[in-house]
Order: sequence, then C-alpha cells, then structure tokens
Amino acid sequence: MNGVVVIDKPTGLTSRAVVEQVKRSLGIKKAGHTGTLDPLATGVLPVCVNEATKLVQFLALDDKEYRATLLLGVRTDTLDIEGRVLTQEEPRVSRQQVVEVLGALTGRREQVPPRYSAVKFQGRPLYEWTRRGVDVEQVPRTVEVFHVRVDEVRLPEVVFTVSCSKGTYIRSLCADVGEALGCGGCMSALRRTRSGGFREETALSLHPEGGSPEEQRERLLAGLVPMADLMPGIPGIAIDRPLAERVGNGYQPEGEVLARYHIPFLAAGDVVKLILEERHLVAVARMLCGSDELLSGGHTGQAVSIVRVFND
Repeated sequence: MNGVVVIDKPTGLTSRAVVEQVKRSLGIKKAGHTGTLDPLATGVLPVCVNEATKLVQFLALDDKEYRATLLLGVRTDTLDIEGRVLTQEEPRVSRQQVVEVLGALTGRREQVPPRYSAVKFQGRPLYEWTRRGVDVEQVPRTVEVFHVRVDEVRLPEVVFTVSCSKGTYIRSLCADVGEALGCGGCMSALRRTRSGGFREETALSLHPEGGSPEEQRERLLAGLVPMADLMPGIPGIAIDRPLAERVGNGYQPEGEVLARYHIPFLAAGDVVKLILEERHLVAVARMLCGSDELLSGGHTGQAVSIVRVFND
C-alpha cells in the first residue's frame, strides 16, 4: 500500500489532523502531507502513504493554485479573518483599482512568512514564538506568482484565483493588496484547487455521509495514486527485475547497462524515474550524462546517481 491519497481538507482541521485520520482509516503508521494548509483553508491536500513519504521532498516543490476571498477594510494580526482585528474601515475603492492591484501581484517577490505560520525557527513553528510574545526576525523568501484572475468583486469582498510557487502565503498577498489600496485587508476564505498535478475534482472527502470505517478504507484505497504515476513531469526508464533488485541493493547503473533499455531524451542533470513493470517505482535518479552520449556508447562509467530507492 504505497502512493498518494488526495484529500479534500475540510475547514477547521489542521493538515496534521487530516494525516492522522488517513493513517487510522488505512491502518498504517507512515503518512505525511506535501504542504500545510491552515485550519481555515479547504481543498487539495495530497497525503503520501508508506513508501511514498520518501517523495514528499519532491512533491512539496510543486506549484499551487488557490481560490481566495479577500476582505477589504479589515486588518488582523494573523492576516486572516480568524485573527485579532487591528483596524477596520469602509473600503472606498473601485473595481478597476482592485483589478489593477491584483494584477500587479504577478512575478517574483520577496515575502516574509507571517508571524502566525508553521514555518520553523529553532525547531518550533513561528506561531508558538509569537504566542509567547517573542518577536522572531524572519529572512524574506523569494516566491513567484504566475497568474492572478479576478473572479468576483462584491465589496468589501473580492474573490480571486492565484497560481503560485511553493511557499507562497496567500494571507500575505491579501494583506499586501489591502495596503496597496489604502484600506487594509485580510483573507476571509481560502481553497486550494490544485497542488502540482493533483486537482480538486479528484480529491476525496474525509467523512462522506453514511460511510462505515470499512467503506471509508476501501474508498481511500480506490483513490490511491500509485507511486509510478506520481511526478508525471519526470521522464521514466522501464527496467527489468534483475536490474531493479541490483538498484535496491545499492547498485549505481553504468552506461553500458542502462543503454540496454529504452531511454527518453535526457540531458546530464535531469531527474529520471526507474520503473519496474510500469507500476512499481524503483528509484529516482539524476543523470550523469545525456541520452545521446549514453546510447552512442560514449559513456561507459556510472550513468546515473541514485537519489532515492523505494520498496514499492
């Protein structure tokens, strides 16, 4: 039982609580999510099961898409509606102003993680330091907003869809828009509609009405995405069982061995999946040479560097 279950996280639960419920439903001990959603937020939360937990470092890099609701005229200490209200005023802005400011969000920007966030400092989340009254200075991080679409303007609320890089805080974007408009603002609702290749259309509810624990387990198992199907953007090399067993025992494939298999177009440095029988992920590796050099016989030494091995 290895793979990813895509959960439609309900509001009010932490991401960790969702993972624990998946573990109980499936009767497993190892599971982890690929990127925290705040309790207020809903939507796509990929949960890696068993061996797939080794892929969290790769899946966490995926870009994300959100549908957010911005409440203009309200500033809070957490940058969302659940925080303590700092100021409140009537937003005197036009729809055109809102559209222009939201459109200006696209591109790379430096973003400081909110004081109430799960980002770790000395092993503890920032929100713990903040609740203790300790002001921790955070280094800004570079994030990128790829696209913003304004869905609805019904002042004082604005609904917009944003696609962005990992680590982007939508709460901070909402607060930035409020400041740019001169009235302040905070996030009042958030839904993650996509995480990498995982979309809300395929996300599973944790608690469907009338379902028994056995039915819940079967439903999650039916929705389990196999490890070989994960990271579709990474090319795969189909290998046979003898080579899979050697790789599992620590072997780093050489050029003359790897060249026996069908090799897609690759360059040195590319990440590749080694797959057995089209359904078992054996390893993730990094190419040490290009496919042209490999297939021409010009590279006879170690051809790939194994990054991760899986017992799938």
